[in-house]
Amino acid sequence: MATPYLSRITFNSVMVPVYAPAPIVPVRGQGSRVWDSDGRDYIDFTSGIAVTALGHSHPELVATLAQQAGQLWHASNVFTNLPILRLATRLTEATFADCAFFANSGAEANEAALKLARRVAFDRFGASAKKEKIVAFQQSFHGRTLFTVSVGGQQKYSDGFGPLPEGIAHVPFNDVEAARQLIDDGTCAVIVEPVQGEGGVIPASRDFLRALREACTQHEALLIFDEVQTGIGRTGTLFSYMGTGVTPDILTSAKALGNGLPIATMLTTREIASHFSAGTHGSTYGGNPLAAAVADKVVELVNTHSVLEGVRDRSKHVLASLRSINSRIGLFRELRAAGLLVGAELSESFAGKARQIMDVALDHGVMLLNAGPNVVRFAPALNIPYECLDEGFARLERALETQLPTLSTESASLAMPR
Repeated sequence: MATPYLSRITFNSVMVPVYAPAPIVPVRGQGSRVWDSDGRDYIDFTSGIAVTALGHSHPELVATLAQQAGQLWHASNVFTNLPILRLATRLTEATFADCAFFANSGAEANEAALKLARRVAFDRFGASAKKEKIVAFQQSFHGRTLFTVSVGGQQKYSDGFGPLPEGIAHVPFNDVEAARQLIDDGTCAVIVEPVQGEGGVIPASRDFLRALREACTQHEALLIFDEVQTGIGRTGTLFSYMGTGVTPDILTSAKALGNGLPIATMLTTREIASHFSAGTHGSTYGGNPLAAAVADKVVELVNTHSVLEGVRDRSKHVLASLRSINSRIGLFRELRAAGLLVGAELSESFAGKARQIMDVALDHGVMLLNAGPNVVRFAPALNIPYECLDEGFARLERALETQLPTLSTESASLAMPR
């Protein structure tokens, strides 16, 4: 059985160094528990960054995958297939959309949405109108392709990869007046996350989203909601827009859609979709029957009153647990939540220590995320058992009590062992 040390050595030898993985190697998951290569168990508060929304090895998803694996794996988009038609029908019947496009990742879905928005403006107004500006927001994250990383409002991800695509402007998130001043007749699209995940788990205000909708309508621009992380039940509705009173023109989603199998979607209206004709865009694996079959079952299982209400109830439980911990150790300055996407911003004494807290928690059997250096992020499975939540928070509190002096920026000892 591979040890963490040998696994790290192997990783550094054979992998392109774009990741800095934790020292453990997960080998098995069941529900909201994960076991590593040494047999140690962990409570999973990450869901693979909001991906395994129904937990690991969900029996109905395993059965669906096995059944489809015995029928058809791939046929290419020269043909269609039954699982993707079922999934597209389920998604369009549940949302504002008429049509779906499928890809493999959130970045690809956003790439498709941004390309479509520019194509719509070109078709409607002509090249001479130069209606090509894309308005996005500081600290946003929309993917890692050159286009999406340029649209994302975090320069650290685009530095060193220039020249970057042009015609992109950024304004502060949740700043209504700044957005109104920038959105004009030269704007083809505004792209926004209803909750900034990588930017710190910051929900958009309803007034902000309404203002974007009004400005886009006024200036004949398309409003794109990036729901790569918030879609498929994460915030307590099937898609986050459903709880805002604002309907976008285009919506993208990925992550939880396949519960771990790579699949993403772009949803839109029939009229907007008509500006993409055969051959103008595509994806070899987009709409793969294996991923589509599982995704169809995921949406069926998630889009129920019991699951979505359970997300809202568990969100309250997570916040109550964090407040209880914080009343004793004073680690967090602010808690922010949209369903089971929860951000705990660190107090000044622990500023910049989110990654170290992840490491400490892992040492005590809890898998956590960060959202920048100052926010610890929680994104457990939507159906995580309450006993797993309680056990995970008990482990986390023990970890923090043990390591708190070494975590404080006021302490002389700042280095955390790996």
